[in-house]
Amino acid sequence: MKILVIAPCLLTPFYVYRGPKDKEYKTSSELRKFLAELSDDWFVFLYPCPEFLAVGWPRPPMSREVLERLGTRERAKIIADFIGRVLIEEKPEKVVFVGVKGSPTCGVFTTTSSNPDEFPYVAVQEFFYLSKEERLKRYKELTKNFRIINAPGLLFEILMARFPEAIFVEFDKDNVEESIRRIREVIKEDRNI
Repeated sequence: MKILVIAPCLLTPFYVYRGPKDKEYKTSSELRKFLAELSDDWFVFLYPCPEFLAVGWPRPPMSREVLERLGTRERAKIIADFIGRVLIEEKPEKVVFVGVKGSPTCGVFTTTSSNPDEFPYVAVQEFFYLSKEERLKRYKELTKNFRIINAPGLLFEILMARFPEAIFVEFDKDNVEESIRRIREVIKEDRNI
């Protein structure tokens, strides 16, 4: 048995904080096609979205620091425990984690960062009442002070520490074809991409 652990928003675009855009639909569609090609010894593991569990949906865009302040690290630890228990019980011969480039929770090598003291926390409640079109407009305003940094998201920081022998791949929704090519490579090779 081999297990491909995939960030849930890659297959279920409706988890995305503001709601899906074209790139989320394309990611889901292309990734589902790829998964259909896997041999029977590969199993797909989707875990609960830590951001959804901590803040709900829809939610405004938030950096790693803002989500940490809102208790997401505790949710991430519970999810990591769930994943760990499955891996201990099933004893797969290979584990590949697929995270999301820039995600504050599921980023593998890159995440978003900002000063949590400057975040308008009232936006969490306001975002719930906005239409999809209003959310798409508002998210640009809320992310203007975000920086992309070279660090894992909250959940993947925990996963990488707990499972150093696993393979970690970062999926870029702005470059779906290249991201799927990287997953194909690591399914055949044991190295981080």
